[in-house]
Amino acid sequence: MRITRALRLGIGFLALAAVASGCTSGSSGTATQNAAGGKLTIGIKFDQPGLGLEMKNGTFSGFDVDVATYVAGKLGVKPSNITFREAPSAERETLIQNGAVDMVVASYSITDQRKKKVDFAGPYYIAGQSLLVRADNNSVTGPQSLGGKKLCTVKGSTSAQDIQQDFAHDVNLQEYDTYSLCVEALKNNMVDAVTTDNIILAGYVAQNPGQLKLVGTPFTTERYGIGLRRGDKESRDKVNDAVQAMLDDNGPTGWRAALQKNFGPAFPVPTVPQIDRY
Repeated sequence: MRITRALRLGIGFLALAAVASGCTSGSSGTATQNAAGGKLTIGIKFDQPGLGLEMKNGTFSGFDVDVATYVAGKLGVKPSNITFREAPSAERETLIQNGAVDMVVASYSITDQRKKKVDFAGPYYIAGQSLLVRADNNSVTGPQSLGGKKLCTVKGSTSAQDIQQDFAHDVNLQEYDTYSLCVEALKNNMVDAVTTDNIILAGYVAQNPGQLKLVGTPFTTERYGIGLRRGDKESRDKVNDAVQAMLDDNGPTGWRAALQKNFGPAFPVPTVPQIDRY
């Protein structure tokens, strides 16, 4: 699959400024119109094991990647004609609004605040916020035990707001650009815990066997949707139909198979989500 690196973290201020100013290579067409032309640009994460990860050979793997590829296929776009573009949490709405991407499939929780800026198809997965700590840490057992602790999350995510509002007002919050940077800080004893959705954290546990662990039980409900341009009902309806087809598909590229391929055969497949056709 072709790769666009314009928003790769660390590339510098100029790349981010280009996005903010609307100077992108994206098309002005809708997702449906661009798919009819045989091509789509889709925003994903590049650094989330199990969900969206750029491999050393330049390809991509993960559940979000599989969802994006399946949806694109239902819209008539071959995998070879998908351009995957990095979509950091804080930039997802901007990428959609500026036409830099046709859609975003990047562990993107559907919230009322975000729906003021973009539309969502789905949800295609129901996650829950959890906590990641070092394997030898027994002092953090859940969100109530975070008082005075250093907690890492990503800029632009909902995770930090949930912790501070509902559980630990005195938590020492550290906000990084990516979850992979949070995990490195955790492994290097710079923070005490990382918080985000359990499915994201499970990918890092699998990537670092024996070093990290999940603690407690999920304490929020996060509905992962596919972000689209606001008001584009035609594309939203078509993407919803594609997501529903994947949820109903019991074959090797269906929803259940994609989850178990990316998180292992022992992964507890959750209840199939219900599409929200607003």
